[in-house]
Amino acid sequence: MNRLTVTATVLICICVLVSACTKKEIHSQQVEYSAGEITMKGYLSYDKNQKGARPGILIVHEWWGQDDHVRSRAEMLAGLGYTALAIDMYGEGGNAANAAEAAELAKIITGNSDALKERFTAALDFLKNQEFVDPEQIAAIGYSFGGHVVLEMARQGADIDGVVSVYGGLTTKAPAEKGAVKAKMLMQHGEKDWYVTVQNVSAFKNEMKNADVIYEFIEYKGAEHGFANPDADQLKEEFKMHLGYSEESDTKSWADMQAFLNRIFR
Repeated sequence: MNRLTVTATVLICICVLVSACTKKEIHSQQVEYSAGEITMKGYLSYDKNQKGARPGILIVHEWWGQDDHVRSRAEMLAGLGYTALAIDMYGEGGNAANAAEAAELAKIITGNSDALKERFTAALDFLKNQEFVDPEQIAAIGYSFGGHVVLEMARQGADIDGVVSVYGGLTTKAPAEKGAVKAKMLMQHGEKDWYVTVQNVSAFKNEMKNADVIYEFIEYKGAEHGFANPDADQLKEEFKMHLGYSEESDTKSWADMQAFLNRIFR
């Protein structure tokens, strides 16, 4: 065996060993933290085999409450090298049994900016204090109701790197002011969203223009509200709502979100 062959063999062995040592092992667990006197129940995911601190990402649920959808997203983000926390905005891991109950739970948060901020900040502080999270690199992703939450926090000047609102509500009682928004922003909107109207989109864009906010707005052709939730079609039938899953838009929006996170975290 000549020297070149020996060298090649050694390099192959090293590559195999490195690959084995860096195989992903996604660990997920239920966690508890407090917002005032309320116990919040989150879902934390990270790669146990990844070394060192990494960016942290908060995921805010739809108005049904924390469910399998956002928990699966936390696991997917962990697989990309982030530490992800699917947070609880309702307390005690509360979930709605029907649309009317969901509306009532959501109203407690959307109708009270102090409660919204307190519960989001409690989750943010919890995530920042995890030993495998870089507290200087944090983003937040929200779906529908959750998209409204992360957008409101950006408007309030939350000290995070970026927010992604996926078919989130765009209206607000407290429009962004010049110089207030610190986070980079990505809005992912379905062209046929029944709940987020053309007028809502226009008003949002004017708000951002008046506040000198640089943001990204991506509209997915033919997509309805709930386009990134695989359970949307079931929820549509069960609760008689204007929802619809789109595998194409889900895949595309997930790729767009990854590109956005790569840009803000470099």
